[in-house]
Amino acid sequence: SPQGRSKKKSRKHQRFMERRALLEQKGLLSPRGRLGGRTPEAELEALTEANGTVAPRCDKVTKPKRIVSASLSPSASPDSIARHHSVLLSQGNGSSKRVRTSSLVLRPGKYVAIDCEMVGTGPQGRLSELARCSVVNYEGDVIYDKYVQPELPIVDYRTRWSGITKQHMKNAIPFKAAQAEILKILKDKIVVGHAIHNDFQALKYFHPKDRTRDTSQIPVLKKRAGLPIRANVSLKNLASHLLHKKIQVGCKGHSSVEDAQTAMELYRLVEVQWEKELAHSLPPRPPSPITDPTADSSQYLDDQYWPTDLMASSL
Repeated sequence: SPQGRSKKKSRKHQRFMERRALLEQKGLLSPRGRLGGRTPEAELEALTEANGTVAPRCDKVTKPKRIVSASLSPSASPDSIARHHSVLLSQGNGSSKRVRTSSLVLRPGKYVAIDCEMVGTGPQGRLSELARCSVVNYEGDVIYDKYVQPELPIVDYRTRWSGITKQHMKNAIPFKAAQAEILKILKDKIVVGHAIHNDFQALKYFHPKDRTRDTSQIPVLKKRAGLPIRANVSLKNLASHLLHKKIQVGCKGHSSVEDAQTAMELYRLVEVQWEKELAHSLPPRPPSPITDPTADSSQYLDDQYWPTDLMASSL
């Protein structure tokens, strides 16, 4: 009944006024007449908040910034990796943190570095054959390091440079067996190395160019080292200028593990910038006739593109 509703409303209003008076006494609410012209709804919201219950707000929520995907699919192609590097670099503010974490974002398991040591075979030992191969991962950890027995008899061990001696060949594995093991590791990987064509030649192998990163051919490394871009710079020289470390010292020859680790360090030093440059140098993808606005769709209705019986059935 109207009278019942009036009593109910009156009791509700009475409780409202009592609560308001209590809050005014505690200093949690401004006295009546000093509410700055707030509407009853605003007053009720203030009371609700003062009672410890947060009133719902409709403030504008800021739109989150667009974030690059934290990972790439296992089937990511080299060009997508390079373009991903480019996006990372363009969205970053030049912070070193962004540069340091870029490759972790791009799955470092796709990267390995390789270095091979050769001995001389054939007439006067002029033919170079594989005698040791070392492969390291993105972090520089050794994942392969074995001595290899060449297919031809060794004429010159080249110990001064290779570090290989007759003793090492006692436990060496046959070339074909080593080749199969190494190529299994390199499959679908981005391979880093210095003058890496020599290593591939010793392995009798050709690695896809778009998955090869040769530190002897990176202009940005030579620029950073203050060396001429067209100069043939040794790994030892780059390590001294950019990594401030000495390699290939002493009379026991080179260490293929150390050289592979150094090549990976150099690559990581300029990785983002180098990959960005590679992304820009990639050839443009062929346009899809469906999405290309310049494609003339009328040509697809020409008889030469459609079977005669299909054209007849559509009439």
